[in-house]
Amino acid sequence: MDPSDVGPPPDVPPVTTAPLVAGGRLALVLVGGAVAFNLVALAPELTPVAYLNDSAVHAEMVRSAAALLRAGRWPWTSWFPYLGLGSPQFLHYQSLGAVITGALGLVVGTDRAFALSLYLLLSTWPISIYVAARLLRLGRWPAACAAACSPFVVSLLGIGYEQVSYLFIGFGLWSQLWAMWTLPLAWGFGFRAVREGRFGGWAALFIGLTCGFHFMTGYLALLVVPVFALASVSGLPRHLARGVIVGVGGALAAAWVIVPLLALRPYASTNEFLAKGPDVNSYGARDALGWLAGGRLLDAGRLPVLTVLAAVGLVWCARHWKRDEARCLLGALVLSLVLFFGRPTLGALENLLPGHADLFMRRFLMGVQLACVFLAGIGLAALGAVLRRVLGALVRRAPAGARAAVPLLACAGIVGVLAPAWRQVAARDALNGRYIAAQKNADKSAGAEVRALVALVRRRGGGRVYAGMPTNWGLSFVVGAVPVFRYLANLDVDVVGFTLRTASLMTNPEVEFDQQNPGDYAAFAVRFLLLPVGMAPPVPATLVAEEGHYALYERPGDRYVAVVDTVGPPIVANRGDLGHATASFLASALPDEGRYPTVAYEGAPAAAPTLPTGAPASGPAGTVLAESDRPALGVFSTRVRLARRGVVLLSSSFDPGWHATVDGRNAPVEMVAPALVGVLVPAGTHRVVFTYRGYAHYPPLVAASALGLGVSAGGLALLERRRRRAGAPATDAPPPGAGGGAPSTTRSRPTTTTTSSSTCAPEA
Repeated sequence: MDPSDVGPPPDVPPVTTAPLVAGGRLALVLVGGAVAFNLVALAPELTPVAYLNDSAVHAEMVRSAAALLRAGRWPWTSWFPYLGLGSPQFLHYQSLGAVITGALGLVVGTDRAFALSLYLLLSTWPISIYVAARLLRLGRWPAACAAACSPFVVSLLGIGYEQVSYLFIGFGLWSQLWAMWTLPLAWGFGFRAVREGRFGGWAALFIGLTCGFHFMTGYLALLVVPVFALASVSGLPRHLARGVIVGVGGALAAAWVIVPLLALRPYASTNEFLAKGPDVNSYGARDALGWLAGGRLLDAGRLPVLTVLAAVGLVWCARHWKRDEARCLLGALVLSLVLFFGRPTLGALENLLPGHADLFMRRFLMGVQLACVFLAGIGLAALGAVLRRVLGALVRRAPAGARAAVPLLACAGIVGVLAPAWRQVAARDALNGRYIAAQKNADKSAGAEVRALVALVRRRGGGRVYAGMPTNWGLSFVVGAVPVFRYLANLDVDVVGFTLRTASLMTNPEVEFDQQNPGDYAAFAVRFLLLPVGMAPPVPATLVAEEGHYALYERPGDRYVAVVDTVGPPIVANRGDLGHATASFLASALPDEGRYPTVAYEGAPAAAPTLPTGAPASGPAGTVLAESDRPALGVFSTRVRLARRGVVLLSSSFDPGWHATVDGRNAPVEMVAPALVGVLVPAGTHRVVFTYRGYAHYPPLVAASALGLGVSAGGLALLERRRRRAGAPATDAPPPGAGGGAPSTTRSRPTTTTTSSSTCAPEA
């Protein structure tokens, strides 16, 4: 289907205007040019390497999803064991893209599938922008100009809809990339559904997909629906009714993501170390507006090309306020700006947002940039129209061949206007390619040495590995540009030290890990240490092997399961302070003594301790006789001998999905400090099995999501049928000359109807 087919309803004559090029299909050359630029400039991203940013985690999730699918397991109900002492990562985190890519990886290989998804999604984003702009009733040339602008957004933050957010040298925000593709379409179909009563099923589908790909982006997909409904007083009841139908349908389409997330929210930790900073709270209206006006949100480090073009588009929308697309684009921009202002501006109003404690407000920069890309397309099309008129006047009396060159010269002028942007982005992409090439060489040499030691870890039965942290020597202990504690994530090694990557309850206590305290190695079940050759292990450990610059040490006694005593008083904590509340315990001698407090978590009572408060322990509570671990499947089995009643402790992050059996009989689990899984066991010899069973209600939620598509599509169809029976027009699109129709992309013949081109979106 040609994207222009989503233009105005066929029974509504289009508003006419003079296009930059007769037969506006040449506008698609700009779209193709933007895609071609990306395909060439981003080609190094096709090379799978060890990632130095969050892409390491995303690629690990892809490999995990592929393994689970191969085993016939549902990733969203499975345990992800590699980071933060494990978590139900596919439930807590936006993981739809990882599962889709994992399925593709079953065919082409997981690492190749990950690299291919990043490359193609980022390269083809201009197509999404073009189709969405057409859905927003922009003509072919404004839509094509928006697509041409889209690869060149650059901000001082580097976390929005810009290439560096996703590249090897950037932040690796891969899950956001999937939603970056679907959010424009959610806005476009949502606009048509609310303002015209059409495409309701498509609107719900793309809202649901956006929520599944990236929770923060899902906010922008859902919240624009009421903005579009309130965009005009005229027909407000009708638009509100449509908005309710689309909003309910979209929320239902996302139910399979939203409901489990809310149900298990108490067991998803918040980042205690960023809670009071701008990463979570954002920067306030003054800074945000100053950066936007000064070009630092669209054109950081260069001439403010996109900022000026977006300002022209903003002026156009203000002048043509009566047009639906003008009001809705400005509404989406204002909504995104207010959210981006964050807590310094919103204050207590922020509490009205669902899940506000989990929002990283500065990430709403993406909505600001998306709205500005559409506005920049309008501005660039306006500039192109001026250029076309100037060139046309210059060659009016020239031969026909010279006049035929006007369209190509105008297109070249548009490319020239964007020259500062594409030169800057091309230079950065070339730098990114050089870093990838260097990392590929490092993976072949130093990486081979690390992989050899990891193979030894697996041959010796596996276990957690410590290789430093971001707060100590770990950042300078590298393979190429990648710190080893991150490199291990690229190899699917269960690692302690790659901190704050998941929402597990142990993610904040992990930051408090003290490499000088032997008890912390026991609490975190660190069995192996991977250190630079020549560095003495910070705790007693036995050298296993050396490879090049890397040395592997082992602490044989520290496995996933231990037998401990629990003591009082309990630690009182919640999801927002668990790390701080348990820091003193981790800094004490208690873990090394095998004595662990229980935890009174989120207002629930703590489990009774096995030792009375202050009572001395007469030797260890017991020993582990044998252990069989399958972390990737969430199963840990052990035989233990207890001298007295004690707790068999699993060094995995606590979650209500954990279940335990003692000698085949179900036994309740309890939270043990810092946030580990324990089960009370009597004296004697016993077999204890811990099994993770995930959220059980996905089937009805998936059915509800499918129902949401029908609710949105069928509800709108029913509403419009009732309106037609009542004698209302078949469409809300305004008649010619009313300032609300879709700009035409073809030159019209003079008619008796007078239509002012000043009411039209500027055609390029």
